[in-house]
Amino acid sequence: MSRPSGDVHAFETHAPDADLDDLRARLDAARLPEAETVRAAPGRRRWEQGVPLADLVDVVNYWRTEYNWRPFEERLNRIGQFRTTIDGLGIHFLHRRSARADATPLVLTHGWPDSIVRFIDVVDELADPDDADAPAFHVVVPSLPGFGHSDKPATTGWGTEKIAAAWVELMGRLGYSEFAAHGGDWGGNITTVLGGRFPAHVLGIHTTFAEAPPGLTTDGLTAVERTWAEETRDFWSHRAAYAKQQATRPQTIGYSLVDSPVGLLAWILDKFAEWSDTEDSPFETISMDSVLDDVTLYWLTRTGASAARIYYESHNSLDPELRVDVPAALTMYPRDTEKCPRPWAQERYRQIVRWALPESGGHFPSLEVPEYFVKDLREGLAAVLAAGR
Repeated sequence: MSRPSGDVHAFETHAPDADLDDLRARLDAARLPEAETVRAAPGRRRWEQGVPLADLVDVVNYWRTEYNWRPFEERLNRIGQFRTTIDGLGIHFLHRRSARADATPLVLTHGWPDSIVRFIDVVDELADPDDADAPAFHVVVPSLPGFGHSDKPATTGWGTEKIAAAWVELMGRLGYSEFAAHGGDWGGNITTVLGGRFPAHVLGIHTTFAEAPPGLTTDGLTAVERTWAEETRDFWSHRAAYAKQQATRPQTIGYSLVDSPVGLLAWILDKFAEWSDTEDSPFETISMDSVLDDVTLYWLTRTGASAARIYYESHNSLDPELRVDVPAALTMYPRDTEKCPRPWAQERYRQIVRWALPESGGHFPSLEVPEYFVKDLREGLAAVLAAGR
């Protein structure tokens, strides 16, 4: 394995106290609307008009009076943070090398509205498992362009194809000419591009987001798979206003996301609630601190607008002709926003070596069901690596 490039520089996070004081002052001065007109018993119907006022007030009060940002900063610094410049853009990433000589390089790619927060709880376990028989990984977790401590693109062009190419360059600079890849949400899209465009570098992929080529029919699908297809159509027809807004007018919503911490919180919390495997609140499975780590990262880095632009750059842009011939492991969590029927997935991912259907979990499995997520990722990547030998 070659040595890392000198273009990679260590990085540490420490937000100025003045920025945290300003955040609390803005939370103190927040102007809130009246309560929603939906009055429902506990359950998903409470969220029909968006984040209920009572729930938002509870989170804002906790954010203002109890939440502490510093432990999250310390965790990032302890894992190991770095930056490098690729195609003129500074890219931030976590890098945790395993102590194991047999470890496999692995890039984990997050999506929106999450961030590197998606993976912070699983990095150590993936790098140095307690079980000597479990696979180990040199873990790299980049922040997408425009997210977190990566630079904000000043011009168009940073879509998923360019990001995937940047990840290959990044991994090469770390000495990893070959590596495995995992992702969900936009990270799943980028992982698909990695597997399809760069088979000489990508040993195989694991993803929770499989996107089939367009134009496939439901003929031959099981009743369950037909339901998945119907749910996906319903999602994009009735519950995807956020995506259409960010794909067409990211700058407009961006002013609110960068200027108002409450507006940013509501925009993100709405998705954690709708997309997680819960009945009444995302905090049934995801800690309030984890959600606020994510939201505060967006706030302190002022990336609400720049992160939204990934939709402008890449919404519905996955090449219909792209095929993935490297080994692939796919996991469809039951409460994810989109679940791809296997016959459809096989039209794009042509060497599926493992297909998993967990009993629980939603769009953020590494935060919702972290123990299962690690087990599934290990088993999926073990199958991928075995198939590639």
